[in-house]
Amino acid sequence: MLKTIFISIFLFLLTSCTFVNYSIDRTKYFSKNKNERIRFIIVHYTATTDEVSIRALTKGNVSSHYLITSKNTEPIYQIVPEQKRAWHAGISEFNQYTNLNDNSIGIEITNLGVEDYDKTWEKYGFFIPTDKYIEFSEGQIKKVAHLLKKLIVKYDIKETNILGHSDIAPTRKIDPGPKFPWERLYREYGIGAWYDEKDKEFFMNETLYKLTPIEKIKEEFRKYGYKINSSNEWDEESKRVVYNFQSHFNPENITGNMDLETFAILKALNKKYR
Repeated sequence: MLKTIFISIFLFLLTSCTFVNYSIDRTKYFSKNKNERIRFIIVHYTATTDEVSIRALTKGNVSSHYLITSKNTEPIYQIVPEQKRAWHAGISEFNQYTNLNDNSIGIEITNLGVEDYDKTWEKYGFFIPTDKYIEFSEGQIKKVAHLLKKLIVKYDIKETNILGHSDIAPTRKIDPGPKFPWERLYREYGIGAWYDEKDKEFFMNETLYKLTPIEKIKEEFRKYGYKINSSNEWDEESKRVVYNFQSHFNPENITGNMDLETFAILKALNKKYR
């Protein structure tokens, strides 16, 4: 009798309790609706020495995924895992993406940036001439090209999303500056975006430029990805955007003043990529 009762209780519990499977199956189903978190690669210069750069990026309140020092014999240092969020972009925007720390990899290159920065800034303000910037070493250029090629393949980064800090924060940052070899990276390594010369020549049309209102030119900047205000004038803020665009795509002519050549390059880039 007692045995029958125990069996009845066991059967009752078995049928009344739902079995819960807590295991995780990662192989049976896959969604096609996904993409890489990492969409951008942002290049910086540190504006200081190797030693200070290392200390700032490892112990300070800024960080970057990679650091390329000034010494050819040293490796490329990874100081933040790629899947972690580094603090290198700050307030930033490009092509309607904001807060680019969330979806980018940062590469810092040891370089003082500008000769005698305080005196140069006092003389020129934001609009520092190209000849006041400091060259990157050949070893640094080769290292950054090597690293970029690996990251581009790994994360399928679009050519227009390989940028400088000055592209994503153009009203407040000037690095990596006009001495960073964007055109060389494009021509020698197939890295990044660059305009076609024949398209530039097509848009070197003085009449077209003069007939294009300021607000329409600013729309061209936004079309390519730059954040720029909508004022109907080339105010200080707008000139900073123009300056950093020139620093990237026309480094021998970084005045901050909008001109026909800058207009033609901008139109050529949008024709090619947008």
